[in-house]
Amino acid sequence: MGQTLCVCSRGTVSLGGARYLLLHRLAEGGFSYVDLVEGLRDGRFYALKRILCHDKEDRQAALHEVEMHGLFDHPNILRLVAHCMVEKGAKHEAWLLLPYVKGGTLWREVEALREKGTFMPEQRILLILHGICRGLQAIHSKGYAHRDLKPTNVLLDEDDQPVLMDLGSMNQARIEVSNSREAMAVQDWAAQRCTISYRAPELFTVPSQCIIDERTDIWSLGCVLYCMMFGEGPYDAIFQKGDSVALAVQNPLTLPSTTRHSAALQRLLFSMMTVNPQERPSINEILHQLEGLQPAPAGQDTTQI
Repeated sequence: MGQTLCVCSRGTVSLGGARYLLLHRLAEGGFSYVDLVEGLRDGRFYALKRILCHDKEDRQAALHEVEMHGLFDHPNILRLVAHCMVEKGAKHEAWLLLPYVKGGTLWREVEALREKGTFMPEQRILLILHGICRGLQAIHSKGYAHRDLKPTNVLLDEDDQPVLMDLGSMNQARIEVSNSREAMAVQDWAAQRCTISYRAPELFTVPSQCIIDERTDIWSLGCVLYCMMFGEGPYDAIFQKGDSVALAVQNPLTLPSTTRHSAALQRLLFSMMTVNPQERPSINEILHQLEGLQPAPAGQDTTQI
């Protein structure tokens, strides 16, 4: 996937040989922002992500994200339409043109339901979870891990199909650690790239002799499932209060008291959120379990095996 030329002028940008009209800001973070743009040729809407690059390391990280997008052509992983690197004096901006997914993030949907005093029904949870798992399966099958799966990194399209985005933290699934220096390097990397309240326990204190693998994503997937079930992640409140997430994730998961969810779904959640990564199921095993979960009859919010 080669770089493509881009030019900015009077409310439009040219990227990949096509021109786009800048509409408005969709999101803004510490080192990137996303604008909604409209293709002047095709009339379609796109999201233009601009990543601020202060040095060579930042540029390499942005190009790594581009490279990760290029590995996949999957309905549950956000595709990259075009990209380029723009010089801004001594600094650079990486521009990534992505499809605009109208439904917004899974987190926005969870928040909207919570504000209404309601929760996502189990049948819908299963539909969204299945799509997230298919996206993760595609990533894991190529020997990679997402490493930053969370509700704000999952988009929902008009059919409620989830699309995984923000591939900048993705790296090789299997990381072999053979000494304390390597362990600290992985730990420091995780502290920078993996959101704390969705980070797997083995990434908080990395042993000097271990193998980190794609099951870090399974823990994060469990946190996302918990969020859909209960309206927030299992460690969101702990982090917001300033308490130690690193300590909290070492303890067995506890669930709010409710009869809203089936025993089968709760068992699936507990299997993902096992502290020992060796005891967590693979993404293929989770998909197999999901196939056994059948939507309940109309009017019931339970599922059966």
